[in-house]
Amino acid sequence: HNGMDVDLKMASRISGIDAIMGGHTHDGMPVATLVSNKGGKTIVTNAGSNGKFLGVLDFEVKEKRVTDFRYKLLPVFSNMLPADKEMDALITKIRAPYESKLNEKLGISEGLLYRRGNFNGTGDQLLVDALMDVQGAEIAFSPGFRWGTTLLPGQAITREWLLDMTATTYSFATVTEMTGETIKTVLEDVCDNLFNPDPYYQQGGDMVRVGGLQYQCNPTAGMGKRIEEMRLNGKLIESGKKYKVAGWAPVAEEARTQGHKQVWEVVEQWLKTQPNGRIKPRQLNAPKITGGLPNPGYVA
Repeated sequence: HNGMDVDLKMASRISGIDAIMGGHTHDGMPVATLVSNKGGKTIVTNAGSNGKFLGVLDFEVKEKRVTDFRYKLLPVFSNMLPADKEMDALITKIRAPYESKLNEKLGISEGLLYRRGNFNGTGDQLLVDALMDVQGAEIAFSPGFRWGTTLLPGQAITREWLLDMTATTYSFATVTEMTGETIKTVLEDVCDNLFNPDPYYQQGGDMVRVGGLQYQCNPTAGMGKRIEEMRLNGKLIESGKKYKVAGWAPVAEEARTQGHKQVWEVVEQWLKTQPNGRIKPRQLNAPKITGGLPNPGYVA
């Protein structure tokens, strides 16, 4: 449960591991990485998430040592593969009591809804837009989860897709008063988790998604110095001023007993109020990135 960057560092420090086939950070890596260490070399791979790929690693072994290998990502087109009859029957039986509820259409997306991006995604933008609108908040946070599936323009937003984006054991929707100082601390903490130069301090996931608030981020800066120019409606955030912030997935145990709605209930409420059931394309609330540019992995 390490993630690609942690696997790479660990492979450089530990001898005797022939291969690490990781998955925690959900990176679909088309090419294996060979990492040198005191005992030789270790193969490090990562095959994405949600069954999109099957990582295939073949070894050639001579005299009890790996002498060569072949690795590839095998795309899984599930609709083109015949279902295993026994497994299909079991899944159908388990889903039966919930099928109609899961398949209920909550709206039609007019734009592309995806999750995976270091700083944002249109699927998460929909979540923060809904949280702010329904709960009357100025700002919203959504976790930088990397799992989930994509909807194409014109596809229905079903309850199953919404649950696929939000279902955890702690998906409570919250509204909290935060000072400007606290907001910056939250952003800095998550940012360090993502951009700390030491992989052992990276815990997986992407940057917290933000609604309402504009900010500037320098990933190459040190802890506490990456987030600048925080603004709400064009005005700089004041350190001591309190702001109404919506969010979900609090890790505090007491959140379970405070009567919060589940986030999918809040978002479903918002979806059902959209005119003619049409969900307009989401406008990404993208931060301004400074430092270390140009970077081919970032497009403004």
